[in-house]
Amino acid sequence: MVGRVAPGSLGLQEVHRFPNRPVRTGGTLHWDVLALYQGVLDGLRAAGPVASVGIDSWAVDYGLLDTDGALLGNPVHYRDTRTEGMADAVGEVLPAAELYAATGLQYLPFNTLYQLAAARGTAQLAAADQLLLIPDLLAYWLTGERGTELTNASTTQLIDPRTRDWSRTVADPLGIDLSLFPPLRLPGDPGGELLPGIRAEAGLTGPERVPLTVVGSHDTASAVAAVPAADDRFAYIATGTWSLAGLELDAPVLTEDSRRANFTNELGVDGTVRYLRNIMGLWLLQECLRTWESEGHRPGLDELLRQAARSTPLRSVVDAGDPEFLAPDCMPARLAAACRRGGQPEPRTPAEFTRCVLDSLALAHRQAVEDAQRLTGHEVDTVHIVGGGARNELLCQLTADACGLPVVAGPAEAAALGNVLVQARAAGALRGSLASLRGTLRSSLPLRHYAPTSTPPRSAWSAAQARLR
Repeated sequence: MVGRVAPGSLGLQEVHRFPNRPVRTGGTLHWDVLALYQGVLDGLRAAGPVASVGIDSWAVDYGLLDTDGALLGNPVHYRDTRTEGMADAVGEVLPAAELYAATGLQYLPFNTLYQLAAARGTAQLAAADQLLLIPDLLAYWLTGERGTELTNASTTQLIDPRTRDWSRTVADPLGIDLSLFPPLRLPGDPGGELLPGIRAEAGLTGPERVPLTVVGSHDTASAVAAVPAADDRFAYIATGTWSLAGLELDAPVLTEDSRRANFTNELGVDGTVRYLRNIMGLWLLQECLRTWESEGHRPGLDELLRQAARSTPLRSVVDAGDPEFLAPDCMPARLAAACRRGGQPEPRTPAEFTRCVLDSLALAHRQAVEDAQRLTGHEVDTVHIVGGGARNELLCQLTADACGLPVVAGPAEAAALGNVLVQARAAGALRGSLASLRGTLRSSLPLRHYAPTSTPPRSAWSAAQARLR
């Protein structure tokens, strides 16, 4: 994505897109990280001359380097099963309440902490000299410089959100060597320059050096930076494969009630805290579509959404945060089984499955927004939906209906825009606070507004929520 920035205006152009396909070898699910790196190089070539480069990606996963700086095997994918049972093993050393009080991170079975627990005793970890989170690994290959970007580091469950530094309270009892991580870096910091060989390979043959700027390298950190809010009375839902729903705060919330509600305190751009809950997101529908296509059915998404809009609302809902939906494959069967266990009608047609997914996501959005306000005392007037789900009109309207709040949808490419905003400010093309950057977004991009309706009524959403309990 190429951003073009001037005072008061911001544009974004997609110049290259490439697939991200995990690969299973030897029973383990891996990132195809070399293919992704090649996609980055192809994207740089397609972009042409640029003033700066910034990288954001999914969080928690990492690559290990040996003493020569070479990658020790393909990074393991967070959807792999190697972390099963690791939370119990970690809990025997550091109980869940103590772990949350130290890091403020919600329980997710794939957190880096549990991945490192699963890797303990392996030859690969024993041989490792350094650990780089995925965007930091790509940045290292481009520049030869190593660092650990803070917003992404905060997803490892090894950062204290109060000090914004590593937590020895967690690492030492668990035997995790924090010297594996390179020094922490902040969004806006310089991250080196593209190596001459990289510039040549990408066709950037001019004499100008190309800096890499550290951004909010966790894609949700960049996406939340691009929420076009006019004040602080907003909730956000960053939608795509996942839905990350919550509030932007000045300080973490580390209470036991917050832990029990499974809220996380991840660090954001400019010293903010992303107080949110992870929800499965449109992964549920993506996997349904993949299953139907493998069976020879190719329902068009637009028509499927039109049919879903006409389907019976709230007929069947599932818990969109349930870990049983984490793994790939056979999603329609798992959704049907969850409905059956809950004493609800099983979806039968693709349209009914689609309505089940979207109703369930809207219900999970409602619960997250309500819980976040209750746990923080921070009330909101508006829900901002950013990311790919902002294009899904039915999901946006259902979220407005479920929350009983107006929804502002857009931008869809929020992570890329938040990335560009931080780069532009570091380069001097934009100035000011995060609020000022968001003002540039509001004046530059079209946004869609959804007012809550009474169809279905609020009582129906409450009844559906009660069914899940």
